[in-house]
Amino acid sequence: MPEDVQAYFDALPEARKPRLQKLHDLILQCFPDVEIDMEYKMPTYHHGEGWVAISNQKAYVSLYTCSANHLAEFKQQHPDYKTGQGCINFRAKDDIPETAVKQVVRHAILHPKGI
Repeated sequence: MPEDVQAYFDALPEARKPRLQKLHDLILQCFPDVEIDMEYKMPTYHHGEGWVAISNQKAYVSLYTCSANHLAEFKQQHPDYKTGQGCINFRAKDDIPETAVKQVVRHAILHPKGI
């Protein structure tokens, strides 16, 4: 893992580390050869033109994609989860649904334009 990304993980509050580590691991399970760097001050995972990013926010941890289209199926399957334009915000009470998150990651990376 690049030094700046490792520093990001090392600086996380202990209560948040497992959730962000889980998102990190799910991304790597989908794309083991993904390139990781820091963009917009958050770990960003690139594969070809596609990308996803993760972030620690004040009230949740987030998975970002480049298009709201990547989240359509997730939102349908999990209407109680907080989502934004191109992100899912996992609150402390939310489980991280592994299969659904992997689908979002695959779709975002393989279809970066949201198609």
